[in-house]
Amino acid sequence: MGARARTGVGGPMSGTPVFVADRSDDAPEGLAGPRCRFCASPLRRTFVDLGKSPVCETFLLPDELDRMEPFYPLRVYVCERCFLVQLQEFVDPAGIFSEGYPYFSSYSDSWLDHARNFAATITDRLGLGSDSLVVELGSNDGYLLQYFQGLGIPVLGIEPARNVAEVANGRGIPTRPIFFGIGSAERLRSEGIEADLIVGNNVLAQVSDLNGFVAGMRLLLKPGGTITLEFPHLMRLVEGNQFDTIYHEHFSYFSFSTIQQVFRAHGLAVFDVEELPTHGGSLRVYARHEEESRRPLSDRALQLIGVEEGYGMRTLDYYAAFGERVMATKRQLLRFLIDTKEQGRSVAGYGAPGKGNTLLNYCGIGTDLLEYTVDRNDYKWGRFTPGTHIPIHPPDRLFETKPDYVLILPWNLRDEVVTQMAKIREWGGRFVVPIPQLEVLS
Repeated sequence: MGARARTGVGGPMSGTPVFVADRSDDAPEGLAGPRCRFCASPLRRTFVDLGKSPVCETFLLPDELDRMEPFYPLRVYVCERCFLVQLQEFVDPAGIFSEGYPYFSSYSDSWLDHARNFAATITDRLGLGSDSLVVELGSNDGYLLQYFQGLGIPVLGIEPARNVAEVANGRGIPTRPIFFGIGSAERLRSEGIEADLIVGNNVLAQVSDLNGFVAGMRLLLKPGGTITLEFPHLMRLVEGNQFDTIYHEHFSYFSFSTIQQVFRAHGLAVFDVEELPTHGGSLRVYARHEEESRRPLSDRALQLIGVEEGYGMRTLDYYAAFGERVMATKRQLLRFLIDTKEQGRSVAGYGAPGKGNTLLNYCGIGTDLLEYTVDRNDYKWGRFTPGTHIPIHPPDRLFETKPDYVLILPWNLRDEVVTQMAKIREWGGRFVVPIPQLEVLS
């Protein structure tokens, strides 16, 4: 079976055929190799090839260092039909979001501020109250839903990582440890659960069954309800050379025009968008049921469509030069680390994020160039980064060893890190950021 066409209605692309993959996992006869997870087209164009890397959140205990680690390709494709940028699925999402998933959103102060401000703003915009329900998909440890609760609004979290969901439930935030899709949406509806607001912050990229996830949102959304999704904007990824945000946990990377196609294929309409500074440049899109026309496409959405078209994001030429820029960044970072070591100076890292592990593995950086890194998440203390085996310590380690340079791996939080760790300047230490290009902060 191939793909089926659905004609979009509403919006500037109305009348153009929108293709969505059939639910069959069998490859179409005569087509070999990977297929687009949205439209089922064969994937033939490489966006960037980052070699092979382990799963980025598999931090190792000391007794695991001598065991074999599985490495998987980090080759990214761009679909020639719908322009969805994507990785093949090599690891079952259930294996990524396992019992010991190490990412907790509440460790970032700036992210908590972002969540608090959003809860207050969207509550006012939609007129949410005690008779409303906010459902967050990928709700993590309740970092966002706590603020809706504080405003007296009922909430429900959906979080597949059981250990993280337990933390949220322990904080009094009702959270289901399940994967979201059509089946789970139908089960929730059978319990009488319908959402006035569905929120998904930095979750859509982590969805392997993209069509099932979006179709599930439509089932769970109450008539007149709203969906808001935040995700890194592909245009900013390319513009900012943010190749380290590519890892196996992230299956897809979206432009605004592609996200419109995906939603329209499942009876949903994107009607507004905000451009955000988070994660190096993100979009927050607003969507509704397609048949509800009282919220037309906003001027902001129309403007962004024009910007993407101006950059040529619906042409393959736009994606062709990214790989060479990535290789140049690798050479630049390695040159700095090697020169610094040869001068007898020391370099430590700050943070052990997923993006950092992509950077370290692609560049081949081990303890010969980066002695250790630190992280606020105590789950990671005493563990080692996957593939490169760099030890992870509490932040105070920096003040004990006084390195000459601190490489900020979560570069999107550079201002927060520089403020929190300002004491390194007392011994002449300097911060370094690797993306979009190497920069030693004065």
